[in-house]
Amino acid sequence: TVMNSHSHTTKAFLPKMLELNHGHIVTVASSLGLFSTAGVEDYCASKFGAIGFHESLSHELKASEKDGINMTLVCPYLVDTGMFRGCRIRKEIEAFLPPLKPEFCVKQAMRAILTDQPMICTPRIVYMVNFMKSILPFEAIVCMYRFLGADKCMYPFLAQRKEAMNNNEAKNGI
Repeated sequence: TVMNSHSHTTKAFLPKMLELNHGHIVTVASSLGLFSTAGVEDYCASKFGAIGFHESLSHELKASEKDGINMTLVCPYLVDTGMFRGCRIRKEIEAFLPPLKPEFCVKQAMRAILTDQPMICTPRIVYMVNFMKSILPFEAIVCMYRFLGADKCMYPFLAQRKEAMNNNEAKNGI
C-alpha cells in the first residue's frame, strides 16, 4: 500500500544517502493528512501515516546529525486530477478555494524542494487551518468545517462513486 511503498523506497535509498550525508527525501501527502473530513477515513488515515513517517524520519536524521539530507513534506489541498471529482465545499467559499491545477502544485512543490523548504502547503490557507486545528477545541473546528462546507464536502463525490458502481453492477448483471 502507499505507506509500505513509501517506507520501502526510503529504505532502498536512505543507506547511501546516510553514507554520503547527501540527498533529499520528498513525501507527497495531502491537506487531508493534516486535517480530515467525513467519508474518506481510509484516505485520510493513509495520509496521516505518511506525514507521521516523514516527521519521524526527519527527527531521526536531525538526531543523527545528518545535515546533508533534506526533507520536504508536500501537502496540497484538493488537486483537480479527477480522483475526488464531485467534492464540493460551500459554493460561496469555493470561488476563493477552487480545486488546484496539477501544474501549479508541481511548481510549488519543486520550488520548495529546490529551496530546501521543509514543508509546503498549497494554498497557503492550509497552514492557517492546520494551526487553528492545533489550538482550538474540537467543537470549534467542527463549526469551522460546517461554515466552510468541509464537513460533508466528500458526500457528493461518494454519491457519484456509489452511483457509478451501481450502474457498473447493473451492466454486468451483478
